[in-house]
Amino acid sequence: QVQLVESGGGLVQAGGSLRLSCAASGRTFSSYTMGWFRQAPGKEREFVAAINWSGTDYAESVKGRFTISRDNAQITVYLQMNSLKPEDTAVYYCAARPSLVLRTSSKDYNYWGQGTQVTVSS
Repeated sequence: QVQLVESGGGLVQAGGSLRLSCAASGRTFSSYTMGWFRQAPGKEREFVAAINWSGTDYAESVKGRFTISRDNAQITVYLQMNSLKPEDTAVYYCAARPSLVLRTSSKDYNYWGQGTQVTVSS
């Protein structure tokens, strides 16, 4: 049973930083692509960042501000968020895809965490 548990969300002022963590269990995740998505009220879930064994990808809206990484044991994925803006406010979800091919659509991810709220005040 794959489990993904996010943590690190909270309330921060515009321009501030947060680091989200996603603890993964139940599989050997070295062969998985891991991603972060977010969903704001009244909006569809959108891609934020993803990482596999060979590289990373980011949404244009977060490039240069957010950094995705994973630890050597491949069991924790991080999302470092800097220069936060009010429009970054959303529930952030960790997701796992059992493939080394990096994808940016939520439909390509099989496993999801419960989400963590990030609120950026102006």
